[in-house]
Amino acid sequence: MEVKRRKFQGVLNILSFNRHFYLFGLIALLLLVISQILMPWSATLFWIIILAFLYGLLMPLIVSAYVYDFSGYYNFDWLKEIGISNSHPALILNINAGFDETSFILKDHFPQAVLKVFDFYNPEQHTEQAIIRARKVSLMFPDTAQITTDFIPLADKSVDIIFLLSAAHEIRSQQEKIVFLKECYRLCKPTGQIIMVEHLRDLPNFMAFSIGFTHFFSRRVWQQAFKAAGFSSFSETKFTPFMSVFNCFP
Repeated sequence: MEVKRRKFQGVLNILSFNRHFYLFGLIALLLLVISQILMPWSATLFWIIILAFLYGLLMPLIVSAYVYDFSGYYNFDWLKEIGISNSHPALILNINAGFDETSFILKDHFPQAVLKVFDFYNPEQHTEQAIIRARKVSLMFPDTAQITTDFIPLADKSVDIIFLLSAAHEIRSQQEKIVFLKECYRLCKPTGQIIMVEHLRDLPNFMAFSIGFTHFFSRRVWQQAFKAAGFSSFSETKFTPFMSVFNCFP
């Protein structure tokens, strides 16, 4: 099944899933303008605040358009940079947090492989409005199985590649991250690997998402989790200044 993304789908997703944030922002802007009309105050301070609000509202959309709509992220050509495009895996996993835009595309990239899709979304722990709304419109890959982060129902050393694509940051607890990655480690063949794509809590993502960058985790946090889970080596490749591709080996 070929799934084509709409133009600016990344931006539309951000607007749809985070509409509460943008609604509050627009209301705040309107109140600022009304206050300036009714009781004029410092014009300089007024425009500084207005520009700061506009930056906070528009910059995430601009960066999202760049990353998700124009960078080729969903073409998966970046797999060539980490030496995956010419591999012939027998079994690959795609594990998501309730929103899946990649499984059908992965299946097209690896038509000979068996693709199993797992969803670790837990409504009691993953309570953000954005992910709740995303689940309602996510296109479900056939036979997607619900799992917990501490158990993936497959045999030891049975998987060639595990994809974690903009999903693992939804596991907020560091200990839970380690437990989950240990499960992934258990499943990897000796020649297997994990490919994880994430925004990081770093300067470029702060410039892009302001306070929203705290929803992500730093490179150090992920490296500590990989090491604690048992992975012997991992590398990082930057996919745009705002996304990192981690390639982890048992």
